[in-house]
Amino acid sequence: MSDTTVRVGAIDCGTNSIRLLVADVDPATGALTDVLRRMEIVRLGHGVDRTGVIAPESMERTLAVTREYAAACRELGATRARFVATSASRDARNAADFIEGVRAAFTEHFGSEVSPEVVSGDEEAALSFAGATGGLAAQGVGGPYLVVDLGGGSTELVRGTDHVEAARSVDIGCVRMTERHLASDPPTDAEIAAATRDIDEALDLAESVVPIEGVATLVGLAGSVTTITAHLLRLTAYEADRIHLARSAPADMVVACDDLLAMTRADRARLPYMHPGRVDVIGAGALVWQRVVERVVGRAGITEVITSEHDILDGIALSVARRS
Repeated sequence: MSDTTVRVGAIDCGTNSIRLLVADVDPATGALTDVLRRMEIVRLGHGVDRTGVIAPESMERTLAVTREYAAACRELGATRARFVATSASRDARNAADFIEGVRAAFTEHFGSEVSPEVVSGDEEAALSFAGATGGLAAQGVGGPYLVVDLGGGSTELVRGTDHVEAARSVDIGCVRMTERHLASDPPTDAEIAAATRDIDEALDLAESVVPIEGVATLVGLAGSVTTITAHLLRLTAYEADRIHLARSAPADMVVACDDLLAMTRADRARLPYMHPGRVDVIGAGALVWQRVVERVVGRAGITEVITSEHDILDGIALSVARRS
């Protein structure tokens, strides 16, 4: 590490998964070098759309992994950590219990208190944008960018070039759409039509704030999009290096989405790049991503779609380094 580089821990706790990044970051340049990345499917938000509360088993699963993450931050020498919690933690009536559990986990296993920050949709979008676009210009990929972070409970759409110009979070994540609409295996035409209406209405709302015309580059983030890209590339295992900054024809991406949506869960489970925790929700994720891609093609005439493995987690790490 250089004199200006700091080692930090970043945790992104979403509706479906929880992820850890320990990284060495140069706050001045934004250069980021991975030390450790981890991801576990914990389903913190399972049922929250219906019940309004985090289920006890979901909370315990998530807090057990949080204790592991806090210990990893200490063992790897992170000087500071930030824990960002998203949609499920915003929506649940018992979010305070979860927040106290996270504080206790870090006090015991990291050595200092880290309070989960239940960020707004706008801040979530800004963090995703910073993480996703940090290396794009260096790769010759120009803006304006439309960054789409497709999560479990919500999807963020962010437009900008050097900074966020417009952002909107809408409640059309893969877990939420599965629970709300896609009950059958595989989903029926009627279920898909109902989900599509919800998705399109939400995208209309987003587009009233985030203009799509004139977008030069569409960048998709998070597990649904990276898994769809792995399917498009016909990988024999999940290979993050091949997925990161993959450039795909929009028509090929739409076909990959259609394919995953039409599959049974058993067929999805046999795919070599499919995480077990995504098997039942990837169809809804594929439907959301398909509607986004088709809309951006229609409005902006883009000829390729870029998938990024760098997302809100990288943005959180950068924010920690700059705070310290």
